[in-house]
Amino acid sequence: MWHAVIIFAAGVSAGGINAVVGSGSLITFPILVALGYPPVVANVSNNIGLVPGSFAGAYGYRRELSGQRERLLRLGAASMLGSLLGGVLLLTMPAQAFKVVVPALIVVALVLVVVQPRLNEWIMARREVHHGHGGPVLWLGVFVAGVYGGYFGAAQGIILISLLGIFLDDTMQRINGAKNVLSGVVNATAAVLFVILAHPDWMVVLMIALGSTLGGFIGASAGRKLPPLVLRTIIVIVGLVAIVKLALT
Repeated sequence: MWHAVIIFAAGVSAGGINAVVGSGSLITFPILVALGYPPVVANVSNNIGLVPGSFAGAYGYRRELSGQRERLLRLGAASMLGSLLGGVLLLTMPAQAFKVVVPALIVVALVLVVVQPRLNEWIMARREVHHGHGGPVLWLGVFVAGVYGGYFGAAQGIILISLLGIFLDDTMQRINGAKNVLSGVVNATAAVLFVILAHPDWMVVLMIALGSTLGGFIGASAGRKLPPLVLRTIIVIVGLVAIVKLALT
């Protein structure tokens, strides 16, 4: 019973953080491991459980998603394909394979988030053809983020925000809404794979699903009111905490 309560509370926190920034798995995954669940079981169960929360966060940003249908269909395909590859890697490769790469990816993503306004301005000024969906380079970047998200998932939101912010000429809140949809696609795709091929703990899945759904609605409601500078500051702080946590695990 206490395990269920703790996991539910962690799910609420993770769902809220995912809606605003990403990196909610840095709360749920370590807690599951600390409670005695094997790392792969914890990772798989956590991924499946966070799917409803991802879509709750996306629904909370539905007004900011208006007019982004074609963009999200294109980039969603990249997220889906990348997530499938990442999920296969999780189930077939040693868990240490990405451990060195993950902190480096987060550092790069944080640097990109900080310099994103100037870099976006520079790219837009020199781009001969402006793509509403970001062009092939963004598609490839979203695919790689999907691979990472399907494999582990923590901080994939930070990576996605940095990529979308650089290659899309749009507001930070609309970009955050798109990030929530793409993260949801990654989690849902990997979840289908894990349900078929892995062995999740369904009590864990249920508690995280209930908690993350509630947290997703709360986080979206709060996140939509944040000014761009405040949102970027939160992203950087969460990213730095993520690096420290990953270094200590």
